[in-house]
Amino acid sequence: MGSTTETPKLGSGPTDLRIAVIGAGMGGLACALALAKKGFKDIHLYENAPGLGFVGAGIQLAPNLVRVLTHLGCWQGIEEEATDVLETSIRNGATNEELAHVHMPDIRKKYGYPHCTGHRASLAGGLYEACLKEPAINFHLGSTLVKVDSFAPQAEFTIQPTDGEPYQVKADVLLAADGTKSTARGAVLSQTGAHAEAEDTGQAAYRVLLPRDKMEADPEMMALLDSNQVTRWIGEKRHWIAYPIHSRTIYNMSSIQPDVNFASAPSITYTTMGSKDAMLNVFSDFCPLIQRMLNLVPDGEVCEWKLRVHKPLPTWSHGSVALLGDACHPTLPHLNQGAAMAIEDGAVVAEVLAKAPATDAATLNKCLRVYELLRKERTSYLVDLAAMSGRALHLGDGAAKEERDKQFAQAKANGGKVPDKWASPEVQEYIYSHDCMKVAAESFDKLYEGLE
Repeated sequence: MGSTTETPKLGSGPTDLRIAVIGAGMGGLACALALAKKGFKDIHLYENAPGLGFVGAGIQLAPNLVRVLTHLGCWQGIEEEATDVLETSIRNGATNEELAHVHMPDIRKKYGYPHCTGHRASLAGGLYEACLKEPAINFHLGSTLVKVDSFAPQAEFTIQPTDGEPYQVKADVLLAADGTKSTARGAVLSQTGAHAEAEDTGQAAYRVLLPRDKMEADPEMMALLDSNQVTRWIGEKRHWIAYPIHSRTIYNMSSIQPDVNFASAPSITYTTMGSKDAMLNVFSDFCPLIQRMLNLVPDGEVCEWKLRVHKPLPTWSHGSVALLGDACHPTLPHLNQGAAMAIEDGAVVAEVLAKAPATDAATLNKCLRVYELLRKERTSYLVDLAAMSGRALHLGDGAAKEERDKQFAQAKANGGKVPDKWASPEVQEYIYSHDCMKVAAESFDKLYEGLE
């Protein structure tokens, strides 16, 4: 093993601390950027990929997320190719009959920030470009976290570079945004005798990107692409959700369906090249519009994702190490809040560390526990709500589905609560009005003083 890197030197204030961030996904990039914006001078971001070529499909950019991105100074570029969401249509997958239509023309006015759709690459790229402008942020690509060797007084951990010998690193704080497969999660939980392996949900997802030129011959498709609408087609155990992205040059479609292709695969496998014929077969009873769109997908360009979660963790931190994002609260996508919650985590942990009254290990641990207090209850609630919404969307024939459809009809006629929770006004109010940075700043002193 290579030599240990230089031992951190505790400075006179928290911004002199050496901070290590694991993972350059949405949460890790936002965390590093938020720390730099708070004045931290020595931030090291470790990412196992040798390069950051951002790919992916569409993503919904809700007001609570846009609020953070604006605060971090990277929203303007992302917004340039985003599309405002002004309405949503929830439809019967088999018939294309509209079950509910929710108008959302005043989101920007009501919450101070818009609800948009965009491309994941634009979001990640915007965060990355903003990080590159911060001299305090040092990227270590092709560097994989192997294990956490020590939690206090500093975090000490082993990194395996793509080329070369493993080496140890010391940091005053280690923030692990290393995803659902998190190495750090197991290390943190092992200190309390707990375990939380990722669990199969029995669900998988297709991601489809339809270019404008493929859709131009179909007026019904073009009406969707040129709209400000998110459309969801629902059926038993399955659905599609779709919306325009990339300045309306791409129609993004994401599905949920029973997990069949991953059932016998190794647990480490989360993605696979899917079969177009299998995709068409899974949705063979969906309406002709869906069939026409799926038939536009080229052979060999079907990707399928396994959806995995884990039970709520007993703790997110130990010593000078804390978890963020999917490492501690992976979620199903039915509320479109996965990336938003990870980015909020990064902003909040930067806020609390900047308020640390001292730089000793005990104080930093208390700050990380304040971060957990600020985030755990909220994220747990949203994870549960997403799962509940998915169950409602995927009901088969029976009394429960009849009751759900009555609720859809009432919402269509009179407004009010919607079984598809991301579109329900009271859920939007709860999620979109939350200013995580303001709450952290205003609550820190009381929460900190309440800890032993």
